[in-house]
Formats: sequence, structure tokens, C-alpha cells
Amino acid sequence: MMTKNLTYKDSGVDIEAGNKTIDYIKPLAKRTNRKEVLSGVGGFSGLFAIPQGYKEPVLVASTDGVGTKLKLAFKLNMHETVGVDLVAMCVNDLICCGAEPIFFLDYFATGKLSPEQARDVVKGISEGCLQSNCTLLGGETAELPGFYENGEYDLAGFSVGVVEKSKIIDGSKIKEGDVLIGIESSGLHSNGYSLAQKVCFELANWDLNYKHPELSKPIAEELLIPTIIYTKLIKDLILKFEIKGIANITGGGFTENIPRVFPENISCEIDLSSYSRPRIFKILQEVGGIERDEMLKTFNNGLGMVLITSPGNEQKIIDEVKVHGLKAYKIGITKEGNNVDAGSPRVIYKGDFNNA
Repeated sequence: MMTKNLTYKDSGVDIEAGNKTIDYIKPLAKRTNRKEVLSGVGGFSGLFAIPQGYKEPVLVASTDGVGTKLKLAFKLNMHETVGVDLVAMCVNDLICCGAEPIFFLDYFATGKLSPEQARDVVKGISEGCLQSNCTLLGGETAELPGFYENGEYDLAGFSVGVVEKSKIIDGSKIKEGDVLIGIESSGLHSNGYSLAQKVCFELANWDLNYKHPELSKPIAEELLIPTIIYTKLIKDLILKFEIKGIANITGGGFTENIPRVFPENISCEIDLSSYSRPRIFKILQEVGGIERDEMLKTFNNGLGMVLITSPGNEQKIIDEVKVHGLKAYKIGITKEGNNVDAGSPRVIYKGDFNNA
């Protein structure tokens, strides 16, 4: 028997909820507008003029997500911070080549759209865009009935930046004897969460509000701390100092991310005792029985960005980072040679973690 008068809402897609969500998003996006915006949220696409002052502008693009950190947002019903994470994961990649982020787009997908939940997520995205001087130019909200569990969603972000062709930072000038400077993270940022949650909520069987004696926040809140956005700091450092390479320490940790900016004939040595590792990493390692090498290729271990510069600049850079309210440390030096084919890693570690 045929059902008459069937609507899209009967299938689980609520167009009115989508329209309400757009009404929430428009003012949040508008507050991030740079002067180059020609048209933003609401049309079929966003229009953005190339910023003035570039002789040979090169566009730089990056995309990323937040990953299983979202599970904590669902469990705590706290959705604003993951929007900051989403922006950070994209723009922190853009700045590694010296680019200035100029606009951002998001993709929000859920099973049943809650305009209020989507609004909270976009609040965080808007905040991340403000922190990085990046326009929220547009995005997409998708309602996919039956595809996600009730109250859950996924996020993807897309960012575009611009850099002067002659000022692209590509690591090609790095040579033996250059210095590695690590800039502190705010915690795990957005990587290693599948392992971290397995340790905390399966192995240790802690509940979300468990207060570890070495931490100032309940464990779930500690893990939900948003990623630092480094764009303004890096832009300042690039203007004042010769920065030869920049590595965003995300999935893969020191071990995989730092060599990505090295020329083929360069490796490095890092002294793990050269900085204070935040307590959350010590707790995860001890409770999970995680080997040091596994920690080093899974988590950022307290350093969210690593810069490579010529010797003699390190203290000036460390002092400048402090002006921006963050800590930085000289953590190692570059070495001539790349013996990967012989089984030697491109990142050699000495010492052990100096835990806070």
C-alpha cells in the first residue's frame, strides 16, 4: 500500500532545521570576515580576493579533521572547543611553509541535525578563525539519517593560505649544525586519541570526571583542551628571524613529522631531557605501559611546533615566543647524513623525558 504525502522530513532530513542552522552560522561567520571577502556564507560558493602586497602570490591549501577526540565532545556534550581544533589542524599545517591563512571552509555531517549543537561547533570554528585571522568563507552541513549515532557528527576542515613565492619555507636551506627549537603544546592537541582513550577509559577504567592527583582538571576535560593555533606567533617569528624549516607535530609525533622538512642528506639529534613534558603524557605512558618510541611516534609529548634555525638565533627566538605567552626550548641539532637505508632513523633521541 502506497503512503501518500511523504516528505523529506519523513526520511529523517529536516530542511527547516538546516535553515535554522544557517541562520545561526551567518553572524558567526561574518565576524571573521577579512576585507578581501567578496561573498561569504549563503551562496553556492565563497568569493575571496587575493590579499594585496604580494608580487608572486602562491596559494597553499590544507585539509584535516579532528578524529576520535570528537568522542569526548559527544560524551561531555561540549562542542565549542572541537571547532577550534578543526581550524588549528588545518592552519597550523599551512604556516609550515610560511603561508598566511586567508580563508577556511568546514564540513559538518550528522545523523539528525541539532541546530544548537551545530551552532556550538561553528562557534569554535569562528573562534579558531579569529585566532588565525582567517575568514570562515563557507561550509556544508549534511544531515545523513542512520549514518551516525544519535548526537554524533563528523567534522572536516579546508583552509587556503597565501605566501610570497620567494619566501616559501621548504627546508632546503637546512644544513648540519642548525638548531631545533620546540614550542609548547596545550596537551595532546588532536592526535593519539584512540590510544589515549583506550588507556584512560578501557585499561584504567576511569570515568569522565575522574580527577587524577597529578592533573588540575578531570581527565576528560584535560583531554578536550583545544589545540594551540600558532599562526600569529609564526608570522611574527618569520618576519624577525631566519626560519629554515617548520614542523607541525601532529599524528606521527617527532619521529615522522620533523624529517618531513629536512633535505635528503639531513637527520637530527633530539635531547628529550631539554624540556619539561606535561604530566598528561607521563600518565598515559605509565598507565598504558607504552614504550618510549611508541610515545614519540604517536603523541606530540608537549611540543606542538618545531622550528629549525641557524645557531645563534635560538635564545632570541625563545625570548620572542615568551612574549607571545608560550614557552620554547632548544631541543636538538641537525646532523649530516641520512642512513635510513641502513636501518638508522632520521631522528635520533638521547636522554629521557624530563617530566613536569
